[in-house]
Amino acid sequence: MEDEDIWQENPQSVQDAEWEKISSGFTNAGYREGITAGKESALQSGFDEGFAQVGAPIGRQLGILRGIASALLSFLQGSTSHPNQAALAEEIRTIGSQLGAIRFSDVAPPDLEAERHAREHLGDHRLEEADEAELPVPEEVQDKRAIESLEDMLAQMGGGAAAAKRPSMDDVKELQNRLLSICSQLGLSLQWS
Repeated sequence: MEDEDIWQENPQSVQDAEWEKISSGFTNAGYREGITAGKESALQSGFDEGFAQVGAPIGRQLGILRGIASALLSFLQGSTSHPNQAALAEEIRTIGSQLGAIRFSDVAPPDLEAERHAREHLGDHRLEEADEAELPVPEEVQDKRAIESLEDMLAQMGGGAAAAKRPSMDDVKELQNRLLSICSQLGLSLQWS
């Protein structure tokens, strides 16, 4: 009987409570959907921007350099007239090998916006001056770094060319200059932009 009394005492308050519950449920669901849509939108635009401003230019530059090295090697192998042919071919092979060992993570600039975002979410203002090692690293990045570290150790154990220091953009520029020097020695003109 008590249940019937509740309904009969003030049916408007029960309707208001039910309406509030339903309204709150729709509001929460809408909020969650909005957050999800916002994250997806920001993720896509962030990817597009990063690809256009960082990934594609770096990939293009490395691809061009590897293509030049390959073309120079083919040119030398088809030519028998250059007095330094064997030494130049070996130098080009070395440059090509070094270019092939460069990882995007070696030459990509740090993602300062992602670091700022991580600091904000940590809520610790002492981290504003912190270096990268103090910021939390996503699990997939940790896994990739672990694999790369193993690759480096295996290369060193096998007498590979991988040194303790990974290449940087300065190293890429040095390899580019070496290729341009070889072009000059061969009497080839190469415009680099």
